Amino acid sequence: MAGYFELVDAPDGGYRIRMLDATGSLMAVSVPFPTKKAAVAGVAQTREIAGTGLIRDGSSDGQAAAPGPLPRPARRTLGVAGRGASAAGGSLGGKRARAHH
Repeated sequence: MAGYFELVDAPDGGYRIRMLDATGSLMAVSVPFPTKKAAVAGVAQTREIAGTGLIRDGSSDGQAAAPGPLPRPARRTLGVAGRGASAAGGSLGGKRARAHH
């Protein structure tokens, strides 16, 4: 098991999410959520961020812990119906599709 999320009562009311690793060691504690439903939505958002989020180094020395540069996000322009598109013409290859009547 990789780890788990735990919903706990927040001391000032509401709920918090605790993220624990496989050994039960605390990895992170969330902001307070007003309801359990909001906390569960917070878990879903955390999973999305953890799976796709980049690492931004805000430490005082400005050095990433891992060797090498931090990854840059891929840039992609989406055209109609989620298909990849170029900046010129809005279609792949820079050519416009023609409708045949």
